[in-house]
Amino acid sequence: MTTTGTYTFNPALGELTLYAYNLAGVRSTALMQEHFQTARMAANMLCSRWANQGVNLWAVDLITVPLVQGTATYAVDANTVVMLDAYVTIDDGVSAPIDRIILPVSRTEYAAYPNKEQQGFTTVFWFDRLLSPTVTLYPVPDGTSAQYLKYYRVRQIQDSTLQGGLTVEIPYLWMEAFAYGLAYRLAQVWNPPMVVALKAFADEAYNIAAAQNIETAQTYISPMVSGYFRT
Repeated sequence: MTTTGTYTFNPALGELTLYAYNLAGVRSTALMQEHFQTARMAANMLCSRWANQGVNLWAVDLITVPLVQGTATYAVDANTVVMLDAYVTIDDGVSAPIDRIILPVSRTEYAAYPNKEQQGFTTVFWFDRLLSPTVTLYPVPDGTSAQYLKYYRVRQIQDSTLQGGLTVEIPYLWMEAFAYGLAYRLAQVWNPPMVVALKAFADEAYNIAAAQNIETAQTYISPMVSGYFRT
């Protein structure tokens, strides 16, 4: 068997656009400037849809924020889609740092706390999803030692552009889903009779990719039976 031995297939958005138009029944020789303007917008709209549909694992990163005594609210990058797991790291400078998980609460739960300036070890956080989002901690950090808020977040997929032969920020496993999703959106504008058929292909390709976009950790469910007694 003779193979390439490479794993570098990563076509630029321009190449994916040509392929998507072909899938949509539009020949490459028929493409004009307005076709590519539509493609740039459609590509970014598609990435926006994917951000809404679930956790894109390749767009998850870990953010570290130094905590300040008496300061409850901290800025969050505007490209954050949602905050996932969060924990506070305590570093006294002597022993190894200790991490303690903290849990999310809703706006209603946070509003119910009577003393929002109470200081202590933080146990919960409220992610306020504004245009300029923030995260608010409770209790407020007390500054007994150096503390850091660390959280995993899903961020936006980077902007897609046709200039300069740039690629789309997606992994190999999502290439087909992107091509069919883009073709479906382009057909809505340039070849409506193809929309229904492409919708089915786009949904199938997305579902296949999404089925692989998971962490493979095992989940265990066990009942709490210690409080049950027979008489």
